[in-house]
Amino acid sequence: EIVAVAGLDDVSIGDTIADAEHPVALPRVTVDEPTVQMTFSVNNSPFAGREGKYLTSRHLRDRLFKELETNVSLRAQETDSADKFLVAGRGELHLGVLIEQMRREGYELQVSQPEVIVHREGDKVHEPYEELTIQVPETYQGAVIEELGKRRGELRHMRLIHSDAGPSEMHLEYHIPTRGIMGLKNLLLAKTRGTIIMHHVFAAYEPVEERDLAVAAHGSLVAHEDGASTGYAIFMTQERGTMFIGPGVEVYRGMVVGENSRDEDMDVNVCKEKHLSNMRASGTDEALVLTPPREMSLEFALEYIGPDELVEITPQNLRIRKRLLNPDDRRKARKSGK
Repeated sequence: EIVAVAGLDDVSIGDTIADAEHPVALPRVTVDEPTVQMTFSVNNSPFAGREGKYLTSRHLRDRLFKELETNVSLRAQETDSADKFLVAGRGELHLGVLIEQMRREGYELQVSQPEVIVHREGDKVHEPYEELTIQVPETYQGAVIEELGKRRGELRHMRLIHSDAGPSEMHLEYHIPTRGIMGLKNLLLAKTRGTIIMHHVFAAYEPVEERDLAVAAHGSLVAHEDGASTGYAIFMTQERGTMFIGPGVEVYRGMVVGENSRDEDMDVNVCKEKHLSNMRASGTDEALVLTPPREMSLEFALEYIGPDELVEITPQNLRIRKRLLNPDDRRKARKSGK
């Protein structure tokens, strides 16, 4: 039988409604604990308040704690700062779905880089591990195996799948730390030209190994000043790396506008205009050929950002920015090791 009961407060998933005189509880349904957490904070960028309907910490707090009533695997708690909340979920996808829902509802917020939740058992620290299943054309198996080896993936099973309709594929099964999966999907999609299929599920908490993950660092191209990007400046900058924006996009100082080809941040001026002169030479006025910018999705942004970066989320835009917008402040922070 399915019935509806109204008028009860503080009821959560797994609770039993019983006879007051003979209260007998049913076995509680166990829900897996979160494995990944990130910080949700009020949007404080120079563009804050332009597009969203819900902007304040009170709006953010009410929405997160309302979500806890139905999203049983989610955890949210207040921090020392009134504008920041620590939110934990079952993975990047779980938290990404919540962020996308809030975005469509009209919320503006900023989120930090996802990080795994570790547990201490006795004198040892344990981290979450997952079972990763991959299917990829045989041509790209070398690149996939090499990358997963860097991320402490343990190959448990491998078999060749023959196909009459196309190239043969490899089926790979890995046991890998959750940390090793972060940022992996977009990287492998690029290495395999979008042909990889991957799925992962939580396995268990296991002791943290002493050897660290060899996850490649990235450098960002950071806007040097406020303004609107120009085609000329984009053309002069695109040889430095991969752009995230095209011409005519409003930017602010400290906003990440691209990925540097080197593993270091670089301040660039994407608002620079071409100086006019009365001098003309052969080839001077040729049309500028701009490389299309990389499409910015929430999934990509969460995988891309580093510990010193944030994703700014509004109903209409996704932006990556530095925590410290002023380049002088960033240099001081790097020198002090913060």
